Amino acid sequence: MNQGKSKVKPIPEGMHTITPHLIIKGADAAIAFYKKALGAQEIHRSLTPDGKVMHASLKIGDSMLFLADEFPQMGTCKSPQGLGGSPVTLHLYVEDVDKVFKQAVDAGAQARMPPSDMFWGDRYGQVTDPFGHVWALATHIEDVPQEEMLKRANEIYCKPAAAKA
Repeated sequence: MNQGKSKVKPIPEGMHTITPHLIIKGADAAIAFYKKALGAQEIHRSLTPDGKVMHASLKIGDSMLFLADEFPQMGTCKSPQGLGGSPVTLHLYVEDVDKVFKQAVDAGAQARMPPSDMFWGDRYGQVTDPFGHVWALATHIEDVPQEEMLKRANEIYCKPAAAKA
């Protein structure tokens, strides 16, 4: 251990405070998918003796993403397929949401919600990647003051059911 002999940054260079760490059934294929669909750069990959991904680091935009193959025998290392779905959505801001949405779908993601302009000021859509992870894709298009955002939300969510149809 360090024991005070050298000063090490508590948060490594290039890392943010929170870094998603995905467990994936088929991490090799997922790395290839994220490169093609989201422009990820592979930074590091460590393999187990049998060739499974023990740990990989990818960079998407200015953020890092960790991932590993599922190891169900460890109890907590299960993929969305191993769990029957994922309760997590990864939010990714991009320069051109329509372009990235199409790129992700063309690479094999399932469209959940095509991009559209949202009341909070983002053009926003969602895809599910081939490994069960949900990605929200967004481009910020308008700075909306809080009062206006609440007014817009109320116009959408407070309409009678018959008026929404």
